[in-house]
Amino acid sequence: MAYISMDCPSSLPGIPQSVLSVPMENKYKCQQCHQVLRKPVQAQCGHRFCVHCFKQLTSSGPKPCEACREEEIYEEPFSILNSNEAFPDNAAGREIASLPARCLNEGCVWTGSIKEYEAQHEGRCELERVKCEACQNTILLSEKDKHNERECEERTLNCKYCKTSFNFKEIKAHDEICPKFPLQCKDCGKKKIPREKFSDHSKSCAKSKSACPFSDVGCKHVIENGKQSDHEHSSTMEHLRLLLPMVLSIAVPPSDASGPGEWQEDSGLGLYRAPEEGVSMGSGAAASSQSMDLDKKVKALENIVCVLNREVERSTVTLEAFAHQHRLDQDKIENLSSKVRQLERTIDMRDLKLSETEQLVRELQFCTFDGIFVWKISDFSRRRQDAVASRTPAMFSPAFYSSKYGYKMCLRLYLNGDGTGRGTHLSLFFVVMRGKCDALLKWPFSQKVTLMLLDQNNREHIIDAFRPDVTSTSFQRPISEMNIASGCPLFCPLARLAGKSAYLRDDTIFIKAIVDLTGL
Repeated sequence: MAYISMDCPSSLPGIPQSVLSVPMENKYKCQQCHQVLRKPVQAQCGHRFCVHCFKQLTSSGPKPCEACREEEIYEEPFSILNSNEAFPDNAAGREIASLPARCLNEGCVWTGSIKEYEAQHEGRCELERVKCEACQNTILLSEKDKHNERECEERTLNCKYCKTSFNFKEIKAHDEICPKFPLQCKDCGKKKIPREKFSDHSKSCAKSKSACPFSDVGCKHVIENGKQSDHEHSSTMEHLRLLLPMVLSIAVPPSDASGPGEWQEDSGLGLYRAPEEGVSMGSGAAASSQSMDLDKKVKALENIVCVLNREVERSTVTLEAFAHQHRLDQDKIENLSSKVRQLERTIDMRDLKLSETEQLVRELQFCTFDGIFVWKISDFSRRRQDAVASRTPAMFSPAFYSSKYGYKMCLRLYLNGDGTGRGTHLSLFFVVMRGKCDALLKWPFSQKVTLMLLDQNNREHIIDAFRPDVTSTSFQRPISEMNIASGCPLFCPLARLAGKSAYLRDDTIFIKAIVDLTGL
């Protein structure tokens, strides 16, 4: 007996029941997760489990089967779940794979089989809502890349200058202090100067300008760095004239002096005071000089603060303008994105309607309304190779009807067999489909069905006939596009189509279906 390998890649738990387009039969339900079986395995006691659920149950060793206990048929050792005693239930897997399915995501119109749902649609639907791992917001799968790159508030970005990683909310603030951020010298026009080297550049830039060192006493000149010494040399007399009022303001007016302490003039030494007044005069001049120095520094700082305030106000106005423009741009982008999404939905709806119209035209081209249908299948060899390679294991015939307002039916053919006939027989099945007038018909479907593989010499047709099992879901009124197929897994041995077969001519076979209309 085959056993379940515990080393195989882990699979998913069961498929949600709501994915099915038809009521779920109990035999397709996992006894652990109570969903539709995914990769079913059958335990020794006969109960079925998803391979994922079964591996979880038996991961720590054999376990009793709770389903057996609930049914009160618990019997050791058969009711002990053991990975060495279970085997893959491929028959149930094939039945489940053919069940009709639909997408659960709001707005998605996808339909197909369970097999197609698992292989092509599950986890790939663009209308599926997933959670962003960074910001935990729920978004559409189709918009995940856009969200991660442009919209997520918690996304991580690298500074394109210093390559340091930052949260999106912090990257703009980082630009204001990034040592590698490129700046432009306003004086020489040089661009892309890293912020960390801009101070050195300002000092060495030949065209950079600064105020004259005598600006505190009234010099208004602004000089380039390379011409500072030339200016000082050429403007010596001007600087002395600017310093003279300051020097004179330090001296005490002559009216304040009397007697031996008054000022006198000497042609060689200039102004001087009597020796006994020298010490007190010197200390008063020093104090006055210190006070003026402090006043100059305070005034200079006040000027700097005013300049900085004006710069902050200008930057604030500019920032508000940029923020307003950014909001306008974001609103415009959002409106355009909304229009694009609306146009995409409109195109999708038109494509769907066009596809439905094409399908209707094909059906009307081949359908009959008397319960008799002949199906011509050409390119038999190529189609059978596709079936052997499992590229196209089954094919459906066009629909036909018992009358214009009667039952809608079709045939399903496995060119390499299905179930017990796989690899040895042609398997042919009869399918009841959902029609427009089902509400007026008698259910369950109970008409005799005859299936034939036609001898192209008109001598010995291969014929199989059956009456429907009215208790089977295959013949109840359809609630999806088509019911589960029912028919003949061993319809025709493949050996009868080998060589010069009367059933296969010019790589073509003919299949005929006859529905008995008695009683309708």
